[in-house]
Amino acid sequence: MDLRAACTDQAAACARLGSPFTAGLLRLAAERLRPGGAVADRLLGWKGALGAGGQSVPLRLAGALHGLVLSGAASGLAALYPPEDPDPDGLWAEIEAAFTTHEAQLMRWLDSPPQTNEVRRSAVLIAAGHWLTAATGLPLVLSEIGASAGLNLNWDRYALDLPEGSYGPADARLRLAPDWQGPVPPQATPRVIDRRGVDLNPIEGSTPEGALRLRAYLWPDQPDRRRLTDAALAEPPAPVDREDALPWLARRLADPSPGALHMIFHTVAWQYLPEEAHAEGDRLIAEAGARATETAPLARVEMEADGGDGAALRITLWPGGPPRAVGRADFHGRWVRWTAAETPDDREGRI
Repeated sequence: MDLRAACTDQAAACARLGSPFTAGLLRLAAERLRPGGAVADRLLGWKGALGAGGQSVPLRLAGALHGLVLSGAASGLAALYPPEDPDPDGLWAEIEAAFTTHEAQLMRWLDSPPQTNEVRRSAVLIAAGHWLTAATGLPLVLSEIGASAGLNLNWDRYALDLPEGSYGPADARLRLAPDWQGPVPPQATPRVIDRRGVDLNPIEGSTPEGALRLRAYLWPDQPDRRRLTDAALAEPPAPVDREDALPWLARRLADPSPGALHMIFHTVAWQYLPEEAHAEGDRLIAEAGARATETAPLARVEMEADGGDGAALRITLWPGGPPRAVGRADFHGRWVRWTAAETPDDREGRI
C-alpha cells in the first residue's frame, strides 16, 4: 500500500469515526501531494506498512499539522481549522505553505507514531474493573501495555454513567456516557493499590510539550474528545516506564501481589507490538496465569481489533477457564456492546 492508498483508507475510517474534517484533509493529501520539498518527499517515499495497522503515516501527518495549529505557529492554517468549513483549495495551499515554513517541526513530528491515549476506552476498563472486583473481592494492581501518557491507567478515577446507574466516584471530573447496549456490570467499587504502564515512547502529559502532543492527535472537529482529555490531564499522572513491553511485563508478572488481583490490560495497542512479540507476550501471560492462585489471581483485559466492527473485548481470569468474549466496543469508546452476564456466577471462567 502506498501513501495515497493509506490516506484514502484512513480518510474513510475517520469519516466512520465522526471526523469529516480529518477525512477531507487526508483525501486532499491522497489527491494533491506531489514530490518537492523534504516533507512531501519523505511522505511519498515512506517504506513499509503505512496504514493504521502499521506505521500510521496518514495520522502522523494529521497530528503534525494539528500540532502546528495548536501551538500557534501557523496562523494561516489555524484560520481554516474547525469550527471553520474551509475551501479545499485554500486549505491545501496553507498545508503546502506549512510544509516549507515549518519543515523542521513537521519532520520531527513525523518521526513518532500517533499516541492518542483515547480516554473514552476507559468505559470498557471501568466495566471490567467492576466485573473483576465482583468476581474476586480483591483490590487491584494495574499493568497497562502501550500506555502512552497513562491516562487510561486512571480509569478508577473516572465515572461511567449508564441509564441504570453510575460507576465510579460521584465527584469524578471525567464522566463517560457511551451508547451502551446489553447487561450492565455489577456495582463493586474497585480499589486500585498500584498502577504502572509501559510504552516505547511515553508522553509526559504534565508538561506543556506532552499535553500539546496528546491534544494534537485528537481530531480537530471533535471538541468533546478534547474536553475529556483535558479532564484526564487534570488527574495525578500515572507512572509509565520507557521500555520494551515484554521485559517489563516479565518483571511485573514475576512479582506477585498476594491479596490482590493483578489486572493486565491493553486497548488497541497489542497490534503495534512486533509480530514475534505477540506469541511471546501471550506465553508470558499464560504461564503467569498458570501460577495464579485464589489469593493472588491474574486477569487480562483486551480491547483489540479483530477485523470486525470496532474492537473485540475479552477477559481472562486465572485461576479459571479460557478467555471469554464479553462484547465489542467502538475504537474511540463511543459505543459498547457488552455481552457478559450481569453477575460473575460461574466458576469455570469466574466471569
